[in-house]
Amino acid sequence: MTGQVRLERAGGVARIVLDQPARRNAMTGAMWRTLPGLVEAAAGDEGVAVGGLEGAGGHFCGGADIAEFAETYATAESTARANAAIAAAMEALASVAKPTVAVLRGACVGGGVALALACDLRLARGDARFAVTPAKLGLLYSFSDTARLVRAVGAGPAKDMLFSARVVEAEEALRIGLVQRVMSNEEMAAYVGALSEASRPALRGIKQMVGAVEGGVMRETEELRGLFEGAFAGEDFREGYAAFLGKRGAVFRGK
Repeated sequence: MTGQVRLERAGGVARIVLDQPARRNAMTGAMWRTLPGLVEAAAGDEGVAVGGLEGAGGHFCGGADIAEFAETYATAESTARANAAIAAAMEALASVAKPTVAVLRGACVGGGVALALACDLRLARGDARFAVTPAKLGLLYSFSDTARLVRAVGAGPAKDMLFSARVVEAEEALRIGLVQRVMSNEEMAAYVGALSEASRPALRGIKQMVGAVEGGVMRETEELRGLFEGAFAGEDFREGYAAFLGKRGAVFRGK
C-alpha cells in the first residue's frame, strides 16, 4: 500500500519510510499527520538506537503533495491546520532524543529538504539533488525550516537556494554542508548499522551536548557537567575500555 508513511525496524535501526513513489514521495496531509506518531513509537522503543528517514523507490521526497493544495489552502482555517501539521512533523523529528539520519536519493525538494534538515545527519547518494522551492509558488520557508537551513549551510548559501530555487547536486550539497557524506546505498546502510551498535547513552548524550552548543549555550551548565561526568560511571564505559584493552569489538548494553 502506497501513499503512507510506515515504520520498519531492523536490529537497532528504526526506518521511517515515505511511501508514495509514483509522486516522488510527495507528502499528503495524512502523511504529515502520521509522521509524529511513528517518530514517537521509534523513540519509545528500547531496542532502537538510531532512526532513519528515507523514501521508497528512487527518490527521497518531492515536498508537499501539490495535488492537495486547492483543498488544503482553500481557507485561512484549513491553511492553519495544514501548516500546524507540517510544523508538528518537523518538530517531532528535530526534538527526538535519539540520533536520526536522513538517507537521500534522487529528488529532495521543498518540504523534503526541510524533513532532511530536521534530522541530525544527511547521507546522500550521488544521484541526490536538492531544491528549496517555496519562492516558485510565491511562498516562504517557515522560520524553523529557514533557521535549520541557515545553520546547515550559512546565510549566503541559504539565500542563494531560497531566492533562486535552483537545483543543487550532491557534490555541491556536500561542499556547502547541506549533507555530511555522499555514499553508495551499501555504504549508507553500513554507516547507519555501525551507529546502531555504538553506546546508546553516549549517542544521546552527544546529541544533547551538541544541541546545547548549537542552541547558544556558551558555558558548561550543571546539567551538562553531570551528563559528561555521569558517563564515567556507566556500564558502557567499562565495556568500552575493556574491549580496547582486549583488542576486541565492544558490545554495548546501556539503554
